[in-house]
Amino acid sequence: MTRFIKITLTFFCITQATYSQLDSKLYSIIDSISVERLKQDVKTLADFGTRHTLSDTVSETRGIGAARRWIKAEFDNISKDCNSCLEVFFQENFFKKGTNQRIIKDVNIVNVVAIQKGTKYPNRYIIMSGDIDSRVSDPTDFTSDSPGANDNATGMAGAIEAARVLSKYKFESSIVYLGLSGEEQGLFGGQGMAKYAKDNNWDIIGVLNNDMIGNIKGVDGVIDNRAFRIFSEPITTDETDPEKLARSARARRFYGGEVDGISRQLARYVHKTTQTYMPEMNPMMIYRLDRFGRGGHHRPFNDAGFAGIRIMEAHENYTQQHQDIRTENGINYGDTFEHVNFGYAKKLTAVNAITMASLASAPPAPNDVGIGGIVEPSAKLEWNKVDGAKGYKIYWRDTTSPSWDYSRYVGDVTEFTLEGIVIDNFLFGVAAVGEDGHESLVVFPNKIMR
Repeated sequence: MTRFIKITLTFFCITQATYSQLDSKLYSIIDSISVERLKQDVKTLADFGTRHTLSDTVSETRGIGAARRWIKAEFDNISKDCNSCLEVFFQENFFKKGTNQRIIKDVNIVNVVAIQKGTKYPNRYIIMSGDIDSRVSDPTDFTSDSPGANDNATGMAGAIEAARVLSKYKFESSIVYLGLSGEEQGLFGGQGMAKYAKDNNWDIIGVLNNDMIGNIKGVDGVIDNRAFRIFSEPITTDETDPEKLARSARARRFYGGEVDGISRQLARYVHKTTQTYMPEMNPMMIYRLDRFGRGGHHRPFNDAGFAGIRIMEAHENYTQQHQDIRTENGINYGDTFEHVNFGYAKKLTAVNAITMASLASAPPAPNDVGIGGIVEPSAKLEWNKVDGAKGYKIYWRDTTSPSWDYSRYVGDVTEFTLEGIVIDNFLFGVAAVGEDGHESLVVFPNKIMR
């Protein structure tokens, strides 16, 4: 069942009727995310005492070994409930003592992977990740209690809960629910998983890295259960060929695109999907890899050339982050269970779930998008035909705008001229649209038509 909204846009005295097709399944997905299940999972993860990457791997009740085995068991149980719809396994990489200052002994860094294979494009993947590991003030202290309730049991619990809900549906592209280790020691789990994806020729649509999605009261005193941040890099950073880098820089200088890389388009997609299906939320696009001078587990995927973003709370509380558990001057320090707001964690889990459901239901994006119209009164675009697309949508925006402000569905064609839209004044992109209205990521032009 679908919902239809008719929207009339007036732009430069041109009135055109456009239709936005909404999928009621996404509303059902939002409603199915359970606060109680998130609470139970965060409590279970926090009760392992510490999940430090270098902590105990033998105990059944304490340490990262027990935590990752429990996570895998949860994914296995979910798979049983959906007739083995998930492929669940450990992905691991060995790092020797001294790899960096935080690896103070040899360690196997183990990720937990659950793949829900797509029905039409099984090698196309949209990934939701959370971190398994936790830490206290000293990043090499692997024995002290480190419950890591918000950082990052919330992100890990969100990935498990998304698997419970989305496994009830079938999607054309594959969805990966991912628990990454070694984040606090230097993003090692992400590095290993990004290499695994490249070695296995995965076509990754995007990575949604969830790191701290359960705190609503900031250290600055602000309390907000609606705003959240979407961090994204402006362009890919995987180019190593100096000549290619120079050509790319020259193209951006003359044609734009310095804020239109694949990760930025993924951030815009999350922003748009949230505003469409969860208008009560306030998604904040932050034009930066991560918080100032810091990093998260989407970075290794960015480094490998994949689209990746970080989704997290808007207001952090540093007294509860990377802290020994203690009380000083009346302040309770430590990342403990009672500080987590599970209604908020549900909302951000839902943001991930509907984004993945939409992208996994959409056709692939066009690979090649050309643009022309230099010294002409109209902008011309052309693109390659995409399998599974019923049509295509052209987007454009003011050069100073963070989001795609204007759009036109142009049907099942591979070229179109926007009459009266001067190429000099806007930035443009093209998305493929599926039969049920789900759209691919927007693709910024990658060639010039003369």
